Amino acid sequence: MPTNFYFNNFPANHVTQEQLLVEDLVIESMQIHGMDVFYLPRTTRDQVDYLYGEDTLKQYVSAYPIEMYLENVTGMDGEGDFVSKFGLEIRDEVSLLVSRRRFAYQVGQNIIRPREGDLIYIPLVENFFEITFVEHENDQAMFYTLGRGRGGNVYVYSLKMKQFVFSNELISTGISEIDEQIRDNYSRTRLTVDTGGSGNYKQDEIIYQGTDLANATATAVVHTWDYHTKALDIYRVIGTFAGSSSIIGDESGAIWTQTGAADDTVFDNNVFEDIVDNTRIETEADSIIDFSEINPFGEP
Repeated sequence: MPTNFYFNNFPANHVTQEQLLVEDLVIESMQIHGMDVFYLPRTTRDQVDYLYGEDTLKQYVSAYPIEMYLENVTGMDGEGDFVSKFGLEIRDEVSLLVSRRRFAYQVGQNIIRPREGDLIYIPLVENFFEITFVEHENDQAMFYTLGRGRGGNVYVYSLKMKQFVFSNELISTGISEIDEQIRDNYSRTRLTVDTGGSGNYKQDEIIYQGTDLANATATAVVHTWDYHTKALDIYRVIGTFAGSSSIIGDESGAIWTQTGAADDTVFDNNVFEDIVDNTRIETEADSIIDFSEINPFGEP
C-alpha cells in the first residue's frame, strides 16, 4: 500500500526542518561524547604523479581543530604491533566520525570533504593517523533518519585511518602541540663550529649559509644548540653545509664558522629510517667488493 502522503520523509529538492533538527542532535552528541582533534590537509611542494599516485614532497602546513567521535571505543583495530624481518611495525587502525556541516564550517569551502592522504592528529594518544578512506554513506541507521540519505547527503563522514608512517614529510603547522610531536622524528645532522663565533641559535629557527636567506646555498632548522660543546644539531636540511663557512641564524643573528663536514651518523635514535644502517651496509660492502675497479660486478 502507498505510504502516508501527509508525511514526506524523502523530499526531492530541499531539506526539512526535522532533518536539520536530527543533524543538530548528531552534532551535539559528538560535542558531548567526542574528542578534540586536528585535521591536517595535505599540500604538495612539487608536481603530483597521478599515474602512480605519488606525491614525493608532501607537506602539512595548516591544522584545523574540530571535534570527532571515536568509533573504536574498545581499542585500536588493525593488525596491531607486527614484528617482521624488517623490524617492528605498528599497524593500528582507527575510525572517526565527523559532522559534514561542522567540517565545512571549520575547514572552509576550499576543501569540500576530508580527503584520503590527509592527517588527523589525536591529542588523546599523541599520535598522527592518515586517512585511507572516507565513507560518505555510513552504515549506521541513525544517520539516515528522516530520509537524509538521498544522494549521499548523510549527516557524517566516517574516516577510516591507519597510523601515520613518517617519511620526512614537512609538518609545520605553527601549533606547538603538533610540531613538537614530530620534530624528534626528523633525520638529524650534527654540525660543529669553532670558538670564534657569537650569539646563540634558537630552537626551530632557520639557519643558512650564503649572503642571505634568499640566496642561501644551504638551509636547515635548528633542533638543539649546545654552546659549551659547540655542537649544532639540525633537521630538514636543504643543500650541503660546507666547512669553513659561516652559519647564520635567521632570527637570532648568531654567526659561527663550521669546522669539518656535516655528520649524519651520530644519531641512532628517534628516527624511523636509521641512517646508521646505511653506513654499516657500505662498510660491509667495501670489505666484500673492490669498488676501485671500473666494473666490480663483471669482467673488465
